[in-house]
Amino acid sequence: MKNTSKYHVGYYPAPACEMRWAKKDHIEKAPVWCSVDLRDGNQSLMVPMSLEEKLDFFAFLCRIGFKEIEVGFPAASETEYEFLRALIDEDRIPSDVTIQVLTQSREHIIRKTFDALAGCKTPVVVHFYNSTSVAQREQVFKKSKDEIKKIATDGAALIKQLAAEYEGDFRFEYSPESFTGTEPEYALEVCNAVLDILQPTAEKPVIINLPVTVAMSMSHVYANQVEYMSDNLKYREHVVLSLHPHNDRGCAVADTELGLLAGADRVEGTLFGNGERTGNVDIITVAMNLYSHGVDPGLDFSDMPSVVAEYEKVTRMHVYERTPYAGALVFAAFSGSHQDAIAKGMNWRQEKGLHEWTVPYLPIDPADVGRQYQTDVIRINSQSGKGGIGYLLEKNYGYDLPPKMREDFGYRVKSVSDHAHKELSVEEVHDIFQSAYMNKTAPIHITEAHYVQQGGIHAVVTVQAGGMTQEFTAKGNGRLDAVSNAIRKGTGMDFTVITYTEHALETGSTSQAVAYVGLQWASGAVTWGAGTDSDIMTASVKALASAINNKR
Repeated sequence: MKNTSKYHVGYYPAPACEMRWAKKDHIEKAPVWCSVDLRDGNQSLMVPMSLEEKLDFFAFLCRIGFKEIEVGFPAASETEYEFLRALIDEDRIPSDVTIQVLTQSREHIIRKTFDALAGCKTPVVVHFYNSTSVAQREQVFKKSKDEIKKIATDGAALIKQLAAEYEGDFRFEYSPESFTGTEPEYALEVCNAVLDILQPTAEKPVIINLPVTVAMSMSHVYANQVEYMSDNLKYREHVVLSLHPHNDRGCAVADTELGLLAGADRVEGTLFGNGERTGNVDIITVAMNLYSHGVDPGLDFSDMPSVVAEYEKVTRMHVYERTPYAGALVFAAFSGSHQDAIAKGMNWRQEKGLHEWTVPYLPIDPADVGRQYQTDVIRINSQSGKGGIGYLLEKNYGYDLPPKMREDFGYRVKSVSDHAHKELSVEEVHDIFQSAYMNKTAPIHITEAHYVQQGGIHAVVTVQAGGMTQEFTAKGNGRLDAVSNAIRKGTGMDFTVITYTEHALETGSTSQAVAYVGLQWASGAVTWGAGTDSDIMTASVKALASAINNKR
């Protein structure tokens, strides 16, 4: 790790670039998306997809909304050839979907590719490439610039010839492979020579693809290279400028976004960035980044859990829990302060009737990608706070605890999680609440309470405790005050009601009411109780008894 002297800058900055892209603050429209999951993604798997898995995954990509899908390198292997033939022979390609096939710029491979496409009724992009980088020219091919350019132009000429000879709707894409290790002026020279042969038109535009075959630079350098190519390509109005970033430096998403700002029209990538080495650009992340800025990406990720499940099934890969937008924990808040802010933000948005999304800590509405607030956002463990715990209890079960009771309940829940060393489910949180506060009848049980109004409220309270049943009587300002006075007078307990709230749990004639009572004792200790009943006064008495019974 100390021997940095053997490394050097292996890329070539673009000349005379104005960096207009740097003055833009967001991408205004979605690019054309091309999924390369079935080629780049599949060839990187330890266990490549079977034919049936490929067919299922192709149909899945179509359902998501991809209109361009690279289906493989049919001349490279029998498996990829069979897959292409199954799509064509079984009429599995939707009329609005264009398939793409890959071929090196070599005569026998190009001819085999066209043979493999026989009978295809839908449009096809024939994507041909050859490597143009300094390292490849010198070390692999040992050819001059002119010789490398001739490989590209010979391929273009043959592809144009075969497209005229074969029946089908053929479109063309050329990639100067290892573009990021190629001098931009030379890459431009090769691409323009290819375009001169293919002669793109409005009806038949040509795709020029600029692959980050190996990421070598910071993202702004790639953006400058893209802008330079966009500004100087011939027939630019009839050229679809495409990006194909790899993630060697962990910058594939940034490369893509800055490349789009710099003039690119199209993106090739994979779901979750699956690909050779560190992978391709994750199309889901780029698409959802657009969505978070109010731009329709044209792809449907409204059921992200199903997307994850389908991907994991056919690739046998695992989507990391913190993968942007899709991971199991990306919306999860365990921190108490985060949970409190989210809960308050959600309530504020509901109170204001807002359409605009502005909730703290949540860049998008989790519901838009099929996630649930109650199970995916507020997650409970020993780091959680009263706000989030109380929010879950309210949203799932309707209990709106007083603030100080939420604090007491929060400590109880965190203690359980801490000692169990695990996350708690919503059901477990509810069970803790029920066990700790609700309708507790020991050591005292208030079995009856009757009221008479005579210059105040007089309560006659029947209490069972220690195997005995007794009646206590007292006067109060209200019914609950009279009951509490009767218990204090009859038992000698020394407490004060410091909090009392109640609300309906449901609407309708059979609705249940819930009441919460907080008591402060002579020692300064505070205890809490809750009660439910169809009668609000009965619920209040149960809450009072529960708070008394929580005195240790």
